[in-house]
Amino acid sequence: MKELQVRSDLEMIKWGEILGERVEPGDLFFLSGNLGAGKTTLVKGIAKGMQIETDITSPTFQLLKTYHGKYQLNHLDLYRLGGEAETEILDLEELTIDGVTVIEWGDFIKGRLFTEYLEISIQYSKTVDYRNVTLIASGARYERLIEELNNADFRS
Repeated sequence: MKELQVRSDLEMIKWGEILGERVEPGDLFFLSGNLGAGKTTLVKGIAKGMQIETDITSPTFQLLKTYHGKYQLNHLDLYRLGGEAETEILDLEELTIDGVTVIEWGDFIKGRLFTEYLEISIQYSKTVDYRNVTLIASGARYERLIEELNNADFRS
């Protein structure tokens, strides 16, 4: 587990960019946090690190948006889904094989469909001066990824 404090949207994008530079096909990230905490902002940074030039927007009403760069980026927002059965139309297991997949609001499938992933929780601090970002690795790949990110400088 790793915790860090992010003070602005620019820092969130920079940290995401550093993460995006280190991704590999098959990587899976689950993002959690309140509405407006910065989940999609983080995805913008990940996309930038993956050399994706397209504007990244929340897939809330579409469920899935796919972008192409260094690797395919699958960005999902499962906020509007009621449960695991509704995710079957997305074929998540197939989707996550070749690209990098980032799932917002996917807590209800995290431990059921997948055993290895990186959980990223974004929470506002009590003073709202910064956001607390907590990384929890499930699997050796993600433990190594957290280790690589330990000394990353994302401060603006």
